[in-house]
Amino acid sequence: MTVETTPRPARRRSADTGHRELRLDIEGLRAVAVGLVVVCHSGMSRVAGGYVGVDVFFVISGFLITSALVRELGASGTISIPGFYARRALRLLPAAGLVIVSTLVGAWFFLSKVRFVEYAGDALAASLYAINLRLATTGTDYLAESSPPSPFQHFWSLAVEEQFYLLWPLVLIISHRVLGSRRLLWVPLLVLTLGSLALSVTLTGVSAPWSYFGPHTRIWELGLGALIALLVPTLRRLPAGAAAAMSWAGLGAIGLAALTYDATTAFPGHYALLPALGSALVIIGGGTGVRYGAGLVLSLRPATWLGGLSYGWYLWHWPLLIIGPEVVDRPPSLPFNLVLSGVALVLAWATLHAVENPVRFHPGLRRRPLRGLAVGAAISVVAASFALITAVRPPAIDSGAPAPDLRSALGGAADPERRLRELLDSAADKLPNNLSPALTEVQRVRSRVYRDGCHTAPTGTSPRSCEYGDRSSRKTVVLFGDSHAAQWFPAMDHIATRRGWRLVTMTKASCKLAEVTVVKDGKPYATCDRWRANVLRKIQRLKPELVIASSSDAGDPVRPMSDPATGWTEGFRKTFVKLAASGAEVAVILDTPWPRENAVDCVGFHPLDLARCSSKLSDAIKEPAKQRALRAAAKTSRRVAVIDPARWFCGSSGACPVVVGNVFVYRDESHMADAYSVALAPLLQARLPRI
Repeated sequence: MTVETTPRPARRRSADTGHRELRLDIEGLRAVAVGLVVVCHSGMSRVAGGYVGVDVFFVISGFLITSALVRELGASGTISIPGFYARRALRLLPAAGLVIVSTLVGAWFFLSKVRFVEYAGDALAASLYAINLRLATTGTDYLAESSPPSPFQHFWSLAVEEQFYLLWPLVLIISHRVLGSRRLLWVPLLVLTLGSLALSVTLTGVSAPWSYFGPHTRIWELGLGALIALLVPTLRRLPAGAAAAMSWAGLGAIGLAALTYDATTAFPGHYALLPALGSALVIIGGGTGVRYGAGLVLSLRPATWLGGLSYGWYLWHWPLLIIGPEVVDRPPSLPFNLVLSGVALVLAWATLHAVENPVRFHPGLRRRPLRGLAVGAAISVVAASFALITAVRPPAIDSGAPAPDLRSALGGAADPERRLRELLDSAADKLPNNLSPALTEVQRVRSRVYRDGCHTAPTGTSPRSCEYGDRSSRKTVVLFGDSHAAQWFPAMDHIATRRGWRLVTMTKASCKLAEVTVVKDGKPYATCDRWRANVLRKIQRLKPELVIASSSDAGDPVRPMSDPATGWTEGFRKTFVKLAASGAEVAVILDTPWPRENAVDCVGFHPLDLARCSSKLSDAIKEPAKQRALRAAAKTSRRVAVIDPARWFCGSSGACPVVVGNVFVYRDESHMADAYSVALAPLLQARLPRI
């Protein structure tokens, strides 16, 4: 999301070429776009689709940049590549560099120390305009989906633009030489735009992170703006009445998208067409100079003033929304977020006058492209170096005295369960200095189920079974369920290895044991139903001696149940009947107690006050009604045993600590940490049915 013209609403020459006057209606359209983004990020539920403001900016950027490039191409027959990149560097990098360094300083002092190295990596990627690729990659990690947003996340849109503009001037030059005419430049652009749009529609249902952050699925919006720029001579001949109607319709389309879209919308895909085409209509309609179009409102002084600050406001608002609540130690709320957004607007104004304009309009830099490029490179190097240095020397995490080694304590105890109860009741209030693994490593430790790619993704329907333990054993044990079953793999792998079992894993993200269609991402989780049916058939063919089954209590049915207790009981019963039909003994592990929030992040903030991160058993059971339904269903079959792990997580007083002995209990807001799973192996083994 960039701003390519001067921030002042007066009629003046463009900062890029010096040959075309500023269009005030586009300045106002920028104000609409950034306003939608800011109120959406602030949590205003009525404008939950305000994220479409970024799409508006893409179209504006494509139009303005291409207009400037085409004018230069027409005037000189070519495009000065150094001049183009120098203008981009002087326009974007001073403010971006300042925000990156300032945000990293804020993260050092106020955000979770556990994630600081991760944030430093985001800062490095942002300074190199590659953070969209980093976000797309990490966004495909199922276990990272619940991670708090990065204070640098909003730089993704800038990265997409710069990746497009890295090649776009070259494409224009080559196309102009090959085609021999400016009139045909729209042909290769149309192919590029339609191809990108097709990819966006196709990938949105397949890989949401890559479709949202990927440049290949977003450049069609920049291409749409560029097409308008190339077709300006034709579009200016539109009748005044039609142009006015188009501009108002376009503004309405943007507003409709902002008001009707939300987090469940399969965006971008075909849904992005509404705000993108709406932006195109506003730009086309306003290009005819009609008096009664949307420019009547968009050209008003407050709108153009805000549009001129849109770049700085966009840069500052997101870090303040992420860091601000931690500075004052209060939860985010809409009123407080709006105050923080107001502070961001003040910072945008100060940045414009103290940083952006002095660099951007410096005559010694504007007239010498190579010098401008050198300044831009220096800013990027400083920001990237700062990120690297802080990543190497992150802030220290305070800790207290050493604690007993949990695995040794339980493994060597005559009564492991009793020993665990003692450790739960005496859990320290300070992070032990011998925590194993270290707090910064807890979330990075992944069991082989994930490392080997054996945990089926949400889109998968075929069982991806992997074998562990003694693969030649005649005794087969199956681990079946969702990620809350996979969290028991470290314990089961330890047990299977010691007992000489062949352990077969069949797990899938967010897929429940009960034969009840649940909602995922706003739509029926049909792939879960098909996967579950396929797994149950495979288990019947496999004929294992034992099936360990578990799943998270979280999940809502697609259709409201008139009697939820009966509905869920019947759903569990159907699954248990099919598991028992395989001839196996079945052990169903109830869902583990949940921490009150992401436990790792909480301890990162409060390493010397762990009580702030612990929960109560009465609050830690996600949905007690589902556990009652599961127990009722299990009673209908003598082959199904129920294991309740609550006593392994919460002490006699009902307190559920996040650290027991020298081991962290949770890896996030619901999943057990691998090290704790391994430590519980003796207790789980004692509860399993004999085979």
